[in-house]
Amino acid sequence: MSTKGGKRYLQEGKYVMMGNVAMSEGALAAGLDFFGGYPITPSTEVIEHLTKRLPEVGGCCIQMEDELASINAIVGASLVGAKSMTATSGPGLSLMVETISMAANLEIPIVLCDVQRVGPGSHGPVTSPHHNDLGLIRFAGHGEFQVIALAPMNCQELFDLTITAFNFAETYRCPVFIISDAYLGHLHEPVYIPAKEELIKRVINRELPQDYTYKYSFKDNNTGEYIIPKPPIVGTDYFPPMSLHLPHNNAGIPTSNALGFMEMLIEKVKSNIDKISITEEYKLEDADIIIIAYGLPVRASYRAVDMAREQGIKIGIFRLITIWPFPDEKVKRVVKNVKAIIVPELNYTGFIAEQVERVKKLEIPIFKIPKVGDFHHPDDILNVIKEVSK
Repeated sequence: MSTKGGKRYLQEGKYVMMGNVAMSEGALAAGLDFFGGYPITPSTEVIEHLTKRLPEVGGCCIQMEDELASINAIVGASLVGAKSMTATSGPGLSLMVETISMAANLEIPIVLCDVQRVGPGSHGPVTSPHHNDLGLIRFAGHGEFQVIALAPMNCQELFDLTITAFNFAETYRCPVFIISDAYLGHLHEPVYIPAKEELIKRVINRELPQDYTYKYSFKDNNTGEYIIPKPPIVGTDYFPPMSLHLPHNNAGIPTSNALGFMEMLIEKVKSNIDKISITEEYKLEDADIIIIAYGLPVRASYRAVDMAREQGIKIGIFRLITIWPFPDEKVKRVVKNVKAIIVPELNYTGFIAEQVERVKKLEIPIFKIPKVGDFHHPDDILNVIKEVSK
């Protein structure tokens, strides 16, 4: 982790930060060394901020010629040992998917922040929020692989969960997404920056364990767990004899066991879902109606639930912070005895509502509250709660 000039960590205290800046500072605290990106509204403040801040800590921020160059640059930077990331919006993410597939295949740690805007294409106001990239993020390329995606709901979490995103990338060697949007990225809110010593304890660094030996199987014979070696670094002895964009074993050697490779690529994430899945519960103890929400709609949901409780309605919130992989078993547990489920989302399709529909009991009704380019008002949610509770 670079520390040139001692400026990587802001002085402990409370700041008022724009969401995009809070995310950028979280990346720096996580050890970000390289940012490759291309300006696109509403993510542009990320590259603007890091253009100034990364050189202060001995890192590098480059405005690439386009999104294709951006994603390839951060993959290359990660391969030589740098913690790397990019930030974009939906149209830019569309251009990155082929290289995201390659990064997943080669198990290269990268972090991507998607500051979503109204789509599809370049449709609509670029400064309005629309959580319409969740399907693209989940299936971020061709082939089969898993990604991890985290959904902050405020500027403080944009800082904190960006550190978590980098830690997940280092641990599971897969693409990790921070799900933001035009409102969240441009909010200005208080952000508490912990002391440098506390932040250092939170971070998983890129390290070279001295006792590392390449494994030629996908699982540990003693524990049965999937083997996830530390990321290789080009130019050192800590690099596989081969690194090909093919099914490979843990020494990087091509293997004919494509099924075993695919199982490892997917199950190294899914088998650790209890460690990866972050959720929160609010007033669920006696709830017979449940709201399942993520990101900005959670904020309005809290107020709606408090107002409904004042009217004697037993309702609570199950908040998803980790969106992908979807926590099937957790959701099954919290909804198994409820009489109705409400899912407010900043999209029309209901990407998460579809996942809830998949795992809930058939007889439990689900009510979507879609919004596109606008924020849910607590009354929007409260009105649905009242109808459902009748």
